[in-house]
Amino acid sequence: MNGDQDNIMIAAESLTKVYGSHTAIDNISFSCRKGEIVGFLGPNGSGKTTTMRILTGYMPATSGAAFIAGHDTIADSIAARKRLGYLPETVPLYPEMTVEGYLSFMGRVRRIEGLWERVDDVLESVDLLDRAESYIGSLSKGMRQRVGLAQAMIHDPDVLILDEPTIGLDPRQVVEVRELIKELGKRHTILLSTHILSEVEQICDRVIMIINGHIWADMPMAQIVGEGDVRYLTLELANPAEDALLRLSEFAGVEAVTQEGEKRFRLTYDGQERTRRVVSEAAVHSGWGLLELRTHKPTLESVFLQKLREAELMQTAVQDNARIVTEEEE
Repeated sequence: MNGDQDNIMIAAESLTKVYGSHTAIDNISFSCRKGEIVGFLGPNGSGKTTTMRILTGYMPATSGAAFIAGHDTIADSIAARKRLGYLPETVPLYPEMTVEGYLSFMGRVRRIEGLWERVDDVLESVDLLDRAESYIGSLSKGMRQRVGLAQAMIHDPDVLILDEPTIGLDPRQVVEVRELIKELGKRHTILLSTHILSEVEQICDRVIMIINGHIWADMPMAQIVGEGDVRYLTLELANPAEDALLRLSEFAGVEAVTQEGEKRFRLTYDGQERTRRVVSEAAVHSGWGLLELRTHKPTLESVFLQKLREAELMQTAVQDNARIVTEEEE
């Protein structure tokens, strides 16, 4: 990895991981550039944790390769780990140690020069200087999470991979950790996994969505939250025709239509008033019984749920095709 690749701090290249008969991730590829904060989203069992374990060198892929700052996480594991800080969902802490004792221990493991000065700097960055001599077991969940972040940062890595960093925190602690991550993003490349979508909207520059072991979306946050002309129409009809989905998709200015229920449709359109008027007039003149026509900009939640629906439809189609083939063979 060289040339323009010097700016690529995290790279997954055709990663596949198979456990027996189960494929956890299937040929996924993505990269994160220097200075990016990237949200890594997906439902439970989607392959997020497997991917992060491969990226951090905790396990090898069945096939494909992962790189941290240009270093292969398996073939060049030590060099990769020197450039990486990892906060797993369950923070690896020793409750009988003091905060500064634990961080100095982690620093000695990493052979950090000027260790005590670095411990003080990291404690200050996570706002724990006044708790340096406290035993970890006596700390609140939020403070223990800060200690976990401190151990991930102790060697000043280029890359931070954070798995559910605010899980189990109270609202004030969530805000504090969120602000800390935003500040860290000014100096580090961050891959952030979380189920709290509002957190991703406020922190991340970009979002990667993984569903059923496949990448279903990789886009800038600005595009997701509706900068530009793309808008959505929610249309609810009393008596939609059987071909309503097809007819709605044929109107000029309508880019895509999905059916969210027996009588509810979601239209991606060009944001123009004339398009809304054409759709509403068509619904009335066709006798469909227009109950609701609402326009709104996309949100991370709406895009995420849309991708989940697309994945479910795809999975259903694959299963139906497999069933048909089996029946034909029999």
